Amino acid sequence: MKVIAVSGGVISGLGKGITTSSLGRLLKARGIPITIVKIDPYLNVDAGTMNPYQHGEVFVLDDGTEADLDLGNYERFLGQSLVGTHNLTTGKIYRAVIEKERRGDYLGNTVQIIPHVTGEIKRTIREVAQAAGAEVVLVEVGGTVGDIESMPFLEALRELSYELGEGQMAFVHTTLVPVVGPVGEAKTKPTQHSVRELRAIGIRPSLIIARGPAPLAPDIKTKISLFCDVPPEAVISVPDQSVIYEVPLVLEAQGVGPLLSRLLNLPDRPPDHSAWKEFLATYRRGDGAVEIAIVGKYTELRDAYLSHTEAFHHVQGHLGKEIRLQWYDSEDIPRNPTLVARLERADGVLVPGGFGARGVEGKIRAIEIARTKGIPYLGICYGFQMQAVEYARNVLGLDRANTTEVDPASPDPVVCLLEQQKATSDLGGTMRLGAQRVVLTPGSRIAQIYGRTEIWERHRHRYEINPEYFDRLRAQGLAITGMSVDGRVEVLELASHPFFVGVQYHPEFLSRPESPHPLFSALVRAALARQEVASPVAAAPPLA
Repeated sequence: MKVIAVSGGVISGLGKGITTSSLGRLLKARGIPITIVKIDPYLNVDAGTMNPYQHGEVFVLDDGTEADLDLGNYERFLGQSLVGTHNLTTGKIYRAVIEKERRGDYLGNTVQIIPHVTGEIKRTIREVAQAAGAEVVLVEVGGTVGDIESMPFLEALRELSYELGEGQMAFVHTTLVPVVGPVGEAKTKPTQHSVRELRAIGIRPSLIIARGPAPLAPDIKTKISLFCDVPPEAVISVPDQSVIYEVPLVLEAQGVGPLLSRLLNLPDRPPDHSAWKEFLATYRRGDGAVEIAIVGKYTELRDAYLSHTEAFHHVQGHLGKEIRLQWYDSEDIPRNPTLVARLERADGVLVPGGFGARGVEGKIRAIEIARTKGIPYLGICYGFQMQAVEYARNVLGLDRANTTEVDPASPDPVVCLLEQQKATSDLGGTMRLGAQRVVLTPGSRIAQIYGRTEIWERHRHRYEINPEYFDRLRAQGLAITGMSVDGRVEVLELASHPFFVGVQYHPEFLSRPESPHPLFSALVRAALARQEVASPVAAAPPLA
């Protein structure tokens, strides 16, 4: 096993996940089998109970693990599906150690951070690499060097480097080089201090990824090399990019691929980036523009909807049409006529997943606008459930129809708690999670979009469409065109509408740069078709 460990310094949010994903992409382009592990030093067992404002979206894996959003970046960059063991947390490690202690696995020894906790970390990393059949495992350490929470993990990686031996492990340190002052001077002191902190715990970086708003000048790279004791060619400048998928090519252009091959004694094969370059060339073409409105309750933090944004990036990279996302806080829609007027001019509307009562009426209003104005609509998870509620209220005439998540006393609970959830008290890891088989109605719009009648999609929900309302919804034209094998509604669509589709699952989790998800492609194509018969899209900021 060979290991690349990626740490971060100065501040979090520098793009360690994108760096790790991009390094993996360079190796994969050379035909080297790889896998990735994300270390999150928080005490939570997983990301499932975290507020999106604190940690961004929760990314769900095939096996039902609720993981950090960087797992999504890994899957998108590498085109590989991961499982729960690829996301380590302090909670998982400590729970495993305590369970072993309770069983008596430590034979009466005093259980300590070293060697028991660090040993558990190393064991897990080795097992992940072995299970994946990987020649190289990339390990990203969340947070920053110096955090109390990350110390056991960095110590474990230091020990692992010693155990593996020379030429088997490389340390990559991502750090900030800010540009300050009226003359725009790049400052290296934060990088120097960060690397010094890393070396104090026994880790010497092999490669420094310098992040900042602009490329590093040669003298700045030389200064970092001198003070941080790394060769000048190992100081890599990664300025901000217009789209994250540029980063692998930025690294490749500075010789990172051959450098990693030398550090890890890997065969120096020529990389194949042809499909990646084609995707980026089409993405940049921007032949025309289309506006998609995203209506949610966490719109102040775009990372809460990261996989949706990336799915639209993937579609843009295949259609060559600029996709402009307009973000609407669903709480503001009922009280702001200007927002309603803007929403009516959108080429397409998406209501993503979410939880709770806040902003629900705004989502329902947005869905009503899309349905009555003929605007292409895609509802995902909560957006799918609210689609049923809106239809029950405004077409079936059930004025108080609702989900019991919002109104437990609703006389028409069109959306209700899953039966197996009624006896559940714990919140973490207890929803209907992960990949589930969905059977589509032959000849339906959704079956035409997928080109088949059986699919597997990832889920994350506690509530479902109430079976008592199936027939009433169908009778009024809202077709049920996708069902789970155990009888749950998975897809709703309206045949009389240009595109009015809702899905209980989360298609955004399976979209990839080289294979955009067909539902997002279908929404954009329907929006383009609407645009052809409507007024041109108004000026708007580009895709964020």
